[in-house]
Amino acid sequence: MLVVLGGIFVLHIAAIILLLVATIDNAWWVTDDMYTDIWARWVNINGVWNYTELPTDTFYPTDYLQAVQATSVLACIFSFISLFVFMAQLFTQPKGQKFIAAGALQFLACLFIMIAASIYTDRFHIDEANGKYGHSYILAWIAFGLTFFSAIIYIALRKK
Repeated sequence: MLVVLGGIFVLHIAAIILLLVATIDNAWWVTDDMYTDIWARWVNINGVWNYTELPTDTFYPTDYLQAVQATSVLACIFSFISLFVFMAQLFTQPKGQKFIAAGALQFLACLFIMIAASIYTDRFHIDEANGKYGHSYILAWIAFGLTFFSAIIYIALRKK
């Protein structure tokens, strides 16, 4: 049972790391001379990468961008809280109980990163043909899968 709990802990840490990288790193949309994330844009001008603000036109509607930013940060926060709740339940909960609270919080983290990635997919870079989704965007979807899987494990897991 200790090995299973250790594996779940490692899975949860991996999900947190992926959520943080997806939220912080600058590669949600990538072209040859531009890297865009949910916070800013890096543009390569004469071999030098320059930090610029995201445009506030029809390609970047501010309300949708703020929703992506907020839900990405909330996913990180709820995943951290879920880890602490799991550790607290591990040492305080009587045997035979399920980790429902940790699972519910992890499911919320899963839901928030799914919302962020879905809004980004639906509202940004729709008509742009010369770019592609970057590794941070892909990590957000992988983090969605990991957080969903760990939430299901928490809900189904009984402390023996």
